[in-house]
Amino acid sequence: MSTYSQIDQIDRKIIEELRGDGRLTVTDLAKRVGLSKTPCQIRLKRLIDDGYIRGFRAVTDPVKLGLGHIAFAEVKLSDTRERALQAFGKAVMQVREIEECHMIASSFDYLLKVRTSDIHTYRRVLGEKISSLPHVASTSTFVVMETIIDAGA
Repeated sequence: MSTYSQIDQIDRKIIEELRGDGRLTVTDLAKRVGLSKTPCQIRLKRLIDDGYIRGFRAVTDPVKLGLGHIAFAEVKLSDTRERALQAFGKAVMQVREIEECHMIASSFDYLLKVRTSDIHTYRRVLGEKISSLPHVASTSTFVVMETIIDAGA
């Protein structure tokens, strides 16, 4: 797989245009980056094949979907050997309410972004799902009061 330094300014422009609007046609994308359609298609295919572009998705409005409550949960594990980390990582991917999971270099091991309909549902997810994940020793929650920037939007 290529590294980021191996792509040029046109490739970077293609990526930026698609980050802004993933529904662009190849014709419109080519116009925006100053290429004809065929070279643009070739570059786009290479960017996808090399993993620079991992996919395309619909960006939804979580509030309209009834998922306006966001909480961040710090998770400390009782065991941080590789086998325990792998078990936690595999299990955390099965909890649909967990939108993001990051291993952290801190006094805790993981930071989870959890999206639910309300605090009561979050409490249930925390108690029944997150606390039951392999090797979880303790959790601490931070509730979002207002979102200023959302990279997923």
